[in-house]
Amino acid sequence: MQTSFFKTVLVLGLLSAIGPFAIDMYLPALPSIGQSLGAPMSLVQASLMAFFVSMGIGQIIYGPLSDILGRKLPLYFGLSLFATGSIGCALAPDIHTLIVLRFIQGLGACAGMVIPRAVVRDLHTGNEAARLMSRLMLVFSVSPILAPLAGSFLIEWAGWRGVFWAITALAILGLVLLATSLPETRLPAQRGDSNIRKIFAAYGVLLRDRKFIRLVFVGAFGISSFFAYLANSSFVLIHHYGLTPRLYSLVFSLNAASLLGVSQLTGLLGKRFGLVTVVKIAVNGYAALMTLLLTLNMLGIDRLDLLIIILFLGYGFLGLVTPITAVLALEEQGAIAGTASALMGTLQFVTGAIVMGLVGLFVDGTARPMIIGISACSMIAFVLAHGIQRVTPSVESRG
Repeated sequence: MQTSFFKTVLVLGLLSAIGPFAIDMYLPALPSIGQSLGAPMSLVQASLMAFFVSMGIGQIIYGPLSDILGRKLPLYFGLSLFATGSIGCALAPDIHTLIVLRFIQGLGACAGMVIPRAVVRDLHTGNEAARLMSRLMLVFSVSPILAPLAGSFLIEWAGWRGVFWAITALAILGLVLLATSLPETRLPAQRGDSNIRKIFAAYGVLLRDRKFIRLVFVGAFGISSFFAYLANSSFVLIHHYGLTPRLYSLVFSLNAASLLGVSQLTGLLGKRFGLVTVVKIAVNGYAALMTLLLTLNMLGIDRLDLLIIILFLGYGFLGLVTPITAVLALEEQGAIAGTASALMGTLQFVTGAIVMGLVGLFVDGTARPMIIGISACSMIAFVLAHGIQRVTPSVESRG
């Protein structure tokens, strides 16, 4: 049983990490892509935004399809589309072509974001689901720890195009593991009542479910604060603070390690204190630290060491927010877990893309616009989290 659990975590974690790898390995390359293709920073950032937008749009399609067709078939299609887009990106002759191909690549990658969450809900609920989700994040979080560093080595060795050849190989590995190591978790008997009309009706039900929407947006603004960091950190840390791409990768990995390490406590803390209590405390801590960071910056204290320390502590709290809000939001949506997971992912990525776009409007070469974006998102999550109602003990405890 433990071996099966470990294998499920490994496969779902890899499938979930393919999209983030396409983001995180890419980050150290942003300045060199601009130089190579003769593109301004705004267009280079647009190639990242295009990926986020398509990741959001695509999830709303893959989720319902996974309820109707089963989990594996949409995953096969998504991984194949991602691999095709990755090859195109590796061969892109100019920035505009790269933006279009990144959009296509994102449409494929989002299958690996939305469907594994639905598989978790197929298999478990309550604290057991939180345990599986946190273990999923353990594999998933290898991406922001290792991917930027691997990307910096690849860029030195093979240029920025080598990043896209590497993630093409990763997609092929995902296809092999999907075929050999992941059983179908939504069987034909469970799909019989699913159709397009009912799926879109389910979206209407979900959009009217205040508890679901509130939980989704707590997670959305939490993760959007990290997206603001993703989009701007390479320019801020390399250009403003003078780090090399290698040192930037190490700093980025440090923050991700904090998020990863604390996320592994979700199951234990959920059993001890209850999932709702834990997520509220985590949001409080995160918002307090990001507000402190903004206050220091506004007072003229612009120090790299303080930025690194406060973000390290803050992303530890965020490591609890992301998996718990996902588990609580999907808890009562078992019959339409794929659809609910899709809507969650779409709202979160669209929110993230909007936040990235807004922060990008005020980029001035300093860290302040990025810090304002991060802090604003944390405060919105803080306000929303305090409207979360305590769930019944059976939901908190059953596995």
